[in-house]
Amino acid sequence: MNRVVCKIMKLAPTVKLNNGREMPILGLGTYASQNKEGEIAIKHAIDIGYRHLDTAFFYQNEAEVGQSIRDKIAEGVVKREDIFLTTKLWNIYHDPERVEDACRKQLANLGLDYIDLYLMHMPVGYKYINEETLLPKDEDGALLLSDVDYVDTYKAMEQLVKSGLVRSLGVSNFNSEQLKRVLDNCEIKPVTNQVECSPAINQKKLIEFCKKHDVTLTAYTPLGRPRPEEQKPDYVYSDKVKAIAEKYNKTTTQVALRYLIDNGAIPIPKSSNPKRISENFDLFDFSLTDEEKAVLDSFNTGERMVPLNLIKARNHKYFPFAIEF
Repeated sequence: MNRVVCKIMKLAPTVKLNNGREMPILGLGTYASQNKEGEIAIKHAIDIGYRHLDTAFFYQNEAEVGQSIRDKIAEGVVKREDIFLTTKLWNIYHDPERVEDACRKQLANLGLDYIDLYLMHMPVGYKYINEETLLPKDEDGALLLSDVDYVDTYKAMEQLVKSGLVRSLGVSNFNSEQLKRVLDNCEIKPVTNQVECSPAINQKKLIEFCKKHDVTLTAYTPLGRPRPEEQKPDYVYSDKVKAIAEKYNKTTTQVALRYLIDNGAIPIPKSSNPKRISENFDLFDFSLTDEEKAVLDSFNTGERMVPLNLIKARNHKYFPFAIEF
């Protein structure tokens, strides 16, 4: 008699958002995951238990992300309601009149009926030239920015929830003052602020601020940008972090991701490598001691991998990194 062995799939724990919906505390970032390689990576992630997927109009891979989800639904691996999908309103669409059309275009790209979480990608808008010009620049190569108030953009995004196109709203790259201004002027609270967050810029103050206002913090670039030839970032190659990793039979990158989760962040590590995608998900059978977290704290230099220098150069009033957090 043949014995059928059923493998119980482990899923990431979830956090309850301020609107009552559940969001997995680990996701797959898909920046630069395109074409067949992107689809293979996303499908592998779904197969091993990822249910939180993060993309954006700017990444130009919404079609691949949507196709991967639809294929896995067709295979019976997941139902649509099992997937928590995040995408983002790009900066050229900040004019409130453009928001709904942008969202509908993204839903068409994805081939899905709704978006679980829709973020404003940045507080700073760019000048709209046409659909193809995502980074409008003048003849000197300077970004062409707009003066649209991000609160007006956010209010237009609220209509997307009311019409059923979107389930939850959030912001990205907002500082504490900008987030507070949205909270003070909104009908539908943002559920998350997605910002760069890694052991090098651990965002503890912003996490605390968000927590106080019942907003989660999602961590993009949670492992910096690993450069093995330079042995960077330091926290991936440090002997102290290696010792912690050996204790738990983990890698230093797994320790770094666990550190962010233990701090209250929701990391979305990006990878197209199936082995690393699996490794990045294997975080839920250990947690760090206070002493071990203090070791990771020591790498907090505040150095950004994504400093938004093209916006900074324009001295825009909504540039988000002009204050501490």
